[in-house]
Order: sequence, then structure tokens, then C-alpha cells
Amino acid sequence: MAPASPDSSSSPAPEQHTKHVDELYGDWFLDYASYVILERAVPHINDGFKPVQRRIMHSLKELEDGRYNKVANVVGNTMKYHPHGDASIGDAMTQIGQKELLIDTQGNWGNILTGDGAAAPRYIEARLSKFALDVVYSPKVTNWAQSYDGRNKEPVTLPVKFPMLLASGVEGIAVGLSCRILPHNFLELCDASIKALRNEVFVLYPDFPQGGIMDASDYNDGQRGGRIRVRAKIETVPKRNMVRIVQIPFGTTATSIQESIVAANEKGKIKVQKVEDNTAEFVEILVHLPSGTDPDQAIQALYAFTDCEVSISVNAVVIQDDKPRFISVTELLRDSAEHTRQILKQELEVELNELEEKWHFSSLEKIFIEKRIYRDIEEATSWDAVIGAIWKGLKPYLRLLKREVTEEDINRLTEIRIKRISKFNSFEADEAIVALEREIEVTQKHLKQLTRYAVAHFERLKKDYGKDRERRTQIMGFERVAASEVAIANETLYLDSKEGFAGYGLKKEGEAIGKCSALDEVLYITREGSMSVVKAAPKFHVGKNPCYVAVFKRDEQAVYSMIYRDGKAGKVYAKRFRVGGITRDKEYQLTSEEAGTRVLYFARHESEDDSNAQKLLIKLKHELRMRVDEFSYPFGELAIKGRESKGNIVTEKSVEKITHDRGEKQS
Repeated sequence: MAPASPDSSSSPAPEQHTKHVDELYGDWFLDYASYVILERAVPHINDGFKPVQRRIMHSLKELEDGRYNKVANVVGNTMKYHPHGDASIGDAMTQIGQKELLIDTQGNWGNILTGDGAAAPRYIEARLSKFALDVVYSPKVTNWAQSYDGRNKEPVTLPVKFPMLLASGVEGIAVGLSCRILPHNFLELCDASIKALRNEVFVLYPDFPQGGIMDASDYNDGQRGGRIRVRAKIETVPKRNMVRIVQIPFGTTATSIQESIVAANEKGKIKVQKVEDNTAEFVEILVHLPSGTDPDQAIQALYAFTDCEVSISVNAVVIQDDKPRFISVTELLRDSAEHTRQILKQELEVELNELEEKWHFSSLEKIFIEKRIYRDIEEATSWDAVIGAIWKGLKPYLRLLKREVTEEDINRLTEIRIKRISKFNSFEADEAIVALEREIEVTQKHLKQLTRYAVAHFERLKKDYGKDRERRTQIMGFERVAASEVAIANETLYLDSKEGFAGYGLKKEGEAIGKCSALDEVLYITREGSMSVVKAAPKFHVGKNPCYVAVFKRDEQAVYSMIYRDGKAGKVYAKRFRVGGITRDKEYQLTSEEAGTRVLYFARHESEDDSNAQKLLIKLKHELRMRVDEFSYPFGELAIKGRESKGNIVTEKSVEKITHDRGEKQS
């Protein structure tokens, strides 16, 4: 017999909670995005470090003994704090070392000029630089937190007393957020920090270890939307058909520059004979040019078609109060200067407290020994009696001290050894106390004049560590090189009038009409009077028997002269015009759209004077009772108008042909 089922009314079913999968994924994605932004990709505003960089610096301080440590050992020690493995730690440490500011390196750490990577971590060594020991650490004013596994403590942020983020620069890609802060000059950062402390105006621009020439007109103070353009420094070599690249743009290497030159040469955008890369400690890339090449033109082509000129976008974003903050370089520097000022204040307060404690116990010890209070405890039979005897002996002198005596002070007095008492020198004790009083006075003065003290801090950093840190990147404005203006005309433009096609791929079908490059634009005008500009190509349609096809330069001041018949049997008009602004692949009508309209004469002149000088002989079709069947027409009497103008009436009769008044046919 089956057991009876339990009564549902007496034991209610547990309540069901429904959680939709999309909600779970939404929460997980936000958690992941927050983690990547806060814990991996974006630096903190206080010390300018990403978490992995901060842990590396903390680990280096733990291992610091003045000697070099194997990088592999540093990486292993850092893994106590960093949960992402040795590869990310090693890469981050190499990047810090290559900036030659915080880490004193030994061995092959790679070359930012050639792009060569560092040797394996087991082969290279590192220790903290003197600068890092000076400005990065101050354990007594550092806030600490548990490491990811709870076994160790690591700094929340390091008490950096310098705008480290602006000195080193940083790049990071998070979830939906990217950061790029460019490196700035060490000496200029010191000067700007001093001006910020004094509430003075300052301007900062990037400076790169690779040097180069920079146009920072669109820098936008390092904020979102800003960008700079950086060029290689290129020199001509006298009496040799060669140019020399001696500095390269930030973010490139000599290898990438060489490869971009070779690629541009293969595509026919530039012409070079050979490229030699002699880069080692300094950049030297020799670009051999074909005979007869203008070196200045070649340099402009290198800027236009290779990595000799690059555009760099910026986006200053930092972590502040556990969230990302978009910020300008000026704000970042001012915040850093004030943060340094506050750290210096904390250090002075700690130092003052320690000096006062030292003065207090030194004075207490002097009284204890000089007044022979230690003899009063010789006959004490219990610990309480010892403490009581000391309190009784000190009581007449408590007013000489600057703070109250505590039980801990009394306990410390009992720990003084007989050897120290026997060798006690009252004169030396007085001198030590006076010296402490002088140090206390100086520290109190620094606290009262904190801004002046912070300014002196940056002046000292500039003096002690500023050697050989002058600006390397030259700041100057320069125009963007138009690729079409420096492209080598290594193609021939052909015209097949019968079929109505033009292009540099019609060698067999067409007639050569001039040289061009693949980047040029071609202007053509049909016999019906329509005008278009197209990009040069192997083959493109221009209409049968066009009246004009040629390479077009947008900044030209050429004057175009045209005579056309308006309609099948209409009046004949003449006009002079400049092309002006024009959109590629758009058709423009130079005549009316009347059916049967026909261009009878067309000419292009480099200048207005050349156009004024042309005189045409217009021969009319003979009609009954016609007394004059030809006449001279001076184009110089026509005003130059817009291309849309209809023009001036030449004749209402039919025109048979148009020639120069010398008899040379032009149409």
C-alpha cells in the first residue's frame, strides 16, 4: 500500500524566483567592463599607474637592495599581487624600462627606434632608478589594501610626487573606452608644476623620445577629439642624390618606416633606387633617389605616401573616485601638482611628529639620568613600586616637557641599559636636543610655507634629474601635403576619341595626351558642352570626340575660352571662365541644354594675359546677299565670368569654321 501524500495545506511549497538569462548576462557584462576599466586599462589620477604597473613598482621596492635583480625574479614576485600571469607583467615592465625614467636597466631591453624586442626576462636585470626611489615611495603616507588572494598587502596608489602620467604617457583599450595620453618633456613638466602651484598660466605639448617634427595646432589640450601630426626629420645630403631620415615619428620604428617606403615605391607613388637602414643608437635611414630627382619634392612625397608623417589621436582619461574621468592635460597637471603638495604636507607632518617624539623622549631620558631617578628604583621590590618611583621622580620636571608623559614612556625608561647610563654625556645630550629643536623649527616653517616648499621640490628634481632631458620633438606648424601634388607622373594618359574613352591603360587603342599619376584628376569637356572631373583610371568614359581632356589641378588659375552654338540652329555665343570649385564625378553644364547644342571652339590658357591675346577668325556659311562672310573676334574684350554664364552673342548666323586670325585652326 502506497504511503499517503503529505497535506499541501500543512507544508506549503517553497517560493519560486525567476531570473531571466538576459539580465544575468547584462550584469556580468557590466561587471566585466567595470573590472577592465578600473583594474586593467586606465591609469589612476593619483600616481599615473595602471594596476599592473603599480604592482611592478611595489615589487621592485620590496626587492630593492641596491643591486640588480633578474627581471624573471621581479615578475615572479609581482605575481603575488597580480592575477594575470607572467606575460602581461613582463610586457608592462619592459615598457616601463624602455622609457628610462623609473627603472635602471641592464642587458638587452629592446630598442624603440628599431622595434627590436627585449631579451627573455631570465637574461635581463633591473633595479629602481634614483629618481623612482626619490619620488615614488613613502610608506608612512601610503594607503594599503589586501592583494587579490588576501595573503599580502599592496598600495591602493603609490604616493608619487611628480606628474608621472604625463611624463611617461599611456595607452589602454578597455570595454567601450580607450585612453591615450602622450608623453611630455621632463623639464617642461617641472616648470609647469611650479607655475601651477603659483596659479600661473602654462601650456604643455607632447615630447617624444624618437624626436621628430610636430604640428600640435589641433592638440586640444589632450582631450577627446584632439590630434597631432608628427613628421620624421629628413635631411638632404649635399652633392649626393640622397635624403637621410634622422628622426622618426612617435609610434613608428625604423623598420616600419623602411617598409612603408618600399611599399610606396612598389605602388609607383614614389621613386627610390634603394633604402638603407643603419639605425642603432640613433636613427639613420638613407633613401637613394633616381638621377635627376628633386630632393625637396622627394621629401614631400615621403610625407604624403609613407609613415614619415603620422596622425595621432589623443584621449586623456583617468580613474578618479573609482570611476573614469575625461580630463585635459592642463587639469591633469594642476591636479598632480596639488596632489604632490598634499603628499609633501603629509610627509612633513609625519616627520614633525617623529621629531617631536624624539625630542620628548630625549628630554625625558636626560631628566631620568641626570636627576638620578634610576637610583630610586633600586630598592623597589615589585613592578608597581618601580613605576611609582619613576613617576614620583619625574613629577617636578613634567612642566618642562611639551606633552604629557604616558605609561609607554615610563616603560621605555625602564628599558635603558646600564651601559648607556654609565656613558651618558649631558653636554652631548643638550646638543642633540638643540639639533632636534632646529629640525623641528625648519619642518614647521616648511609646513607654514607649503607652496614654497613644493616649488623647491620641483626645482630640486629639475636640477638633480634633468640632465640630458631637453626637448627632442620640434614644434612647428606645417600644411598637410596633398598626395596629388607630389605623386610621380609615371603613367601616360591616352585618349580614344572614336570610342569615347580615356585612361592610362589605353596604350594600344588611344593617342597619348600627357603624363599623369594614378592620384591625378582628369578634366574633360564634351562636344555637347558638359564638363566633369574624374579620378585618373586605366579606362573611363569621356564621350566621343571630346573637345578637351587633360590632367586637372584644383588650385590652377587657368582661363578657358569657348564658342558654342545654342541649339541645332540657334545663336552662337562666346564666353571666358575659370573652373573654380568642382565636385568629382559630377556633371556640370557649360552651355544650355537645348538639343543640338555644339561646342565650336575651345581653348585653355595658363593666365588671363594669354587669353586676352587670342584673336579668332570666324568664317560664316555663305548665304544669298551676304556681303561679309568672315570677321575677326578678339576674346580679350570679353569679361571673365562664372562657368554658368551664357556668354556674349557672337553671331546669329551659322558658323562654318573658326581659325586664328593667322589662319591656324584651333578647333
